[in-house]
Amino acid sequence: MFYWFLKRVVAGPILRILFRPWVRGLDNLPSDGPAIIAGNHNHFMDSIFVPLLAPRPVVYLAKKDYFTGRGLKGAVTRWFFKLNNQLPMDRAGGSGSQASLESGLKVLREGNSLGIYPEGTRSPDGKLYRGRTGIARLVLESGAPVIPVAIIGTDQIQPPGRLIPKFRRVGIVFGSAMDFSKYEGLPTDRFLLRSVTDEIMYEILRLSGQEYVDKYASTVKTKLLTSSKPKKAEDRKPEDEKPQGSTGAKDDQAQSETD
Repeated sequence: MFYWFLKRVVAGPILRILFRPWVRGLDNLPSDGPAIIAGNHNHFMDSIFVPLLAPRPVVYLAKKDYFTGRGLKGAVTRWFFKLNNQLPMDRAGGSGSQASLESGLKVLREGNSLGIYPEGTRSPDGKLYRGRTGIARLVLESGAPVIPVAIIGTDQIQPPGRLIPKFRRVGIVFGSAMDFSKYEGLPTDRFLLRSVTDEIMYEILRLSGQEYVDKYASTVKTKLLTSSKPKKAEDRKPEDEKPQGSTGAKDDQAQSETD
């Protein structure tokens, strides 16, 4: 009840005024029954705009950190995500990932639509990254159709380094339903999981027009974070200030051998 009140009376009208969202392909969404809505992920507001423009509720799996925060901010965040039909997801792997899979399957078995981001995390630069195979497990175990969706423009709302968001138009494109029943009965090995995942990612790519990078977004983000850390003082010393016995001694030895 509160979900519809929030969507149609409180947050919905404000978001429509500020971001003037547009949508295409609404007729591709089934009116009822289980469905997996798989999209690209550029900003946390992706999980707000898709449900805002979809004619039926969409349940998203959000990282569990949003549900475990402390203090007033943590309580408000937890309250907001729960009221927006979002469930906690453990991205650490192992038993946590299995629990997240079961949560998603429960949503689908109840006949609801489940929103998921195959990339597993937000894109660091607006490009589309390699999909994680967790979505393939959901598809094969549930038998639910997949609705690929392109979320356009949210990467420009708050680019890296910008504190104040920009109010710019956001678009949502829902693609045709994808049926994977042809794989029913086949062994669920890593090759099948990768094949299903790549099919879904290709459709998202076709709808969004993004540049594709055949790497995991989490790997790229880790490298970017590592490279942005300041180097230690001794690492920044010029070569002629480095103590002999380290690289300087080795260079001298190499030079004498070549002479």
